[in-house]
Amino acid sequence: MTRKMKVTVFVEPGRIALDEKPIPDVGPLDALVRVSTTTICGTDVHIMKGEYPVARGLTIGHEPVGVIEKLGSAVVGYTEGQRVIAGAITPSGWSNACLCGYCSQDGAGTKHGWKPMGGWKFGNTIDGCQAEYVLVPDAMANLAPVPDGLTDEQVLMCPDIMSTGFSGAERGNVQIGDAVAVFAQGPIGLCATVGARLSGATTIIAVDRVAERMAISQKLGANHVIDFTKVDPVDEIMRITDGRGVDVAIEALGTQATFEAALRVLRPGGSLSSLGVYSSDLRIPLGAFAAGLGDHTIVTTLCPGGKERMRRLMEVIRSERVDLTPLVTHRYKLDDIEAAYDLFSHQRDGVLKVAITP
Repeated sequence: MTRKMKVTVFVEPGRIALDEKPIPDVGPLDALVRVSTTTICGTDVHIMKGEYPVARGLTIGHEPVGVIEKLGSAVVGYTEGQRVIAGAITPSGWSNACLCGYCSQDGAGTKHGWKPMGGWKFGNTIDGCQAEYVLVPDAMANLAPVPDGLTDEQVLMCPDIMSTGFSGAERGNVQIGDAVAVFAQGPIGLCATVGARLSGATTIIAVDRVAERMAISQKLGANHVIDFTKVDPVDEIMRITDGRGVDVAIEALGTQATFEAALRVLRPGGSLSSLGVYSSDLRIPLGAFAAGLGDHTIVTTLCPGGKERMRRLMEVIRSERVDLTPLVTHRYKLDDIEAAYDLFSHQRDGVLKVAITP
């Protein structure tokens, strides 16, 4: 008799549901991971609402912590029963994009080896992690052993939120002594604030409106916090920087207003690092863009993945350079996933991240 597992599936726009599916078979290069902890991402909410299209019946979620249940016949270097994480991005490791260092744009199987967002498979093109088990493709490129002594919640941010937030600072090329503005202090924006601090920024300005998020932002390294409902953030950032503007502005929400504000506070030659997921066309204001002559750099980032990225992030946690467990504000069982989505999607009760366990 085929063994079944509980899964969270996309039913239709506006609805996800707990369902059952067969526990997947393991191919030669795959690993079956028993999920011990996962979480809900803002992108999952976009999927639930129908704002990002996925197949009906797809298991969603892309942030797994778990234990290897079964290894494919060709997988070496791992053992069953080993605690692991896999990134939200699970590249093949051998496509042209991967070999050029762009694992998120993995085009394995295409003629030219590139595919926009091709590395994002969990909960997008294959069944994801809000389930009792998840099948991890290309396991040797993607499974990262969890160091002894680290709990699930200590490493829960590594697969996506920490990786994405840090990449905002990395892609923006934050330098020692830089002034950095981070627009939005949700989980990704908070991690971008941490990434800017670890990269050497000495003036970090965080913009939000939620008091709890602004408070935790200061604990994680922001020197200034701006409530955009009380003051104009562009005017305030220019005041703080004595009219110079910031070296790097990180956009972590995905709206016209935050993108435009990030551009307006850049000094000439500064970098706008965009992490947000946009749902409509963006307009670039002529003045802030200096008519295209301001030597600005605008970069975008999809969460870096692969096992080496995960190893490095867990080293940051293990070495106690940062503690992201305060981002886990609520805990639910998988059986209560629909209630967890209701809380998270409506941003009630000061929620930042929800830990989901079997």
